[in-house]
Amino acid sequence: MEQRKEGTSIINVRDLNLFYGEKQALFGVDLAILEKEVTALIGPSGCGKSTFLRTLNRMNDLIDGVKITGDIVIDHEDIYKTNDVIKLRTKVGMVFQKPNLFPMSIYDNVAYGPRMQGIKNKKELNKIVEESLRSAAIWDEVQDRLKTSALGLSGGQQQRVCIARAIAMKPDIILMDEPTSALDPISTLKIEELITNMKKDYTIVIVTHNMQQAARVSDKTAFFLNGEVVEYDDTDNIFSTPQDQRTEDYVTGRFG
Repeated sequence: MEQRKEGTSIINVRDLNLFYGEKQALFGVDLAILEKEVTALIGPSGCGKSTFLRTLNRMNDLIDGVKITGDIVIDHEDIYKTNDVIKLRTKVGMVFQKPNLFPMSIYDNVAYGPRMQGIKNKKELNKIVEESLRSAAIWDEVQDRLKTSALGLSGGQQQRVCIARAIAMKPDIILMDEPTSALDPISTLKIEELITNMKKDYTIVIVTHNMQQAARVSDKTAFFLNGEVVEYDDTDNIFSTPQDQRTEDYVTGRFG
């Protein structure tokens, strides 16, 4: 395992503006997201945090009428100047709010991406599936039922299989859009422990409505309000000594 490099930014966002048709949703966003850290995006509903998250793997390309200005550089490449979106989405995995497994076996869900990349060797696929499920802390629970439908799992288990499916693509970055909002407290705790363990190997950007969760799992926190980043700092500072009154009002529950 390579040593974790302190303070190396893997995602650099400069003057990012996003429009849905005439309506502007993001305003001049500047962020440098550090490698192998967990960065939380917090803020009230509709403030732009999920919209911003989806710019990092160009998911907004799928929406008609979206216009983006500014730069997003990931690993020294401006992702809006490249045509290879598939390569980008391999490097930048995504886990959604609700588990979105395919109606197929647990094994086939995790093997799906590697197969799409042309890996056909059964032994190699077996290895990828096992390693991915182990990394997602669910191997012990499903190893005897890999050939059964993934949709028969509990919500928390399904979400961990979704994380395994993202890991199977060997990404550098994993985006998580409120990955525990549909889960019970015990499943939420398991996912949070998993996120903490995963940052040894991955850069994680997580949108969360749950401020306690942001405080528990993240190294850095960005507070979004009305499409702008009001404040971005070490998580401890955001929650204990915020510099902006609006951040303080939000994290102390005075609004939002």
